[in-house]
Amino acid sequence: MERLRQRADFLAAATGSKIPAAAFVLQARKRKDDDEGPVRVGFTVTKKIGNAVVRNRIRRRLREIVRLAATAPLRAGYDYVLVGRRAALSLTFARMAEEFDGALRRLHAGHGKAIRASVS
Repeated sequence: MERLRQRADFLAAATGSKIPAAAFVLQARKRKDDDEGPVRVGFTVTKKIGNAVVRNRIRRRLREIVRLAATAPLRAGYDYVLVGRRAALSLTFARMAEEFDGALRRLHAGHGKAIRASVS
């Protein structure tokens, strides 16, 4: 698993499917058909959520959820972005992990298509 670091990759993932959860919004996009490279994951929290300490705490929790979800159905050739929400501070770690697994299942079952970003 690799990390997304370029702004263009985050913007591209935002054009894909979106699955909302209490602690985060999962954005995902399949890369080109011939790109079956490793899974790439990015994490972001907007400044509206709080100061740097709060945003970093949320980001750390999200990173740990993904790291521990080794059995999660992350698929090769996909870019995933987790956009943190304020609720990520108050929810239990186990609840966040359940939400992540559920969001991935909904995404790959095709339920994320109903909440697609409009491409202009």
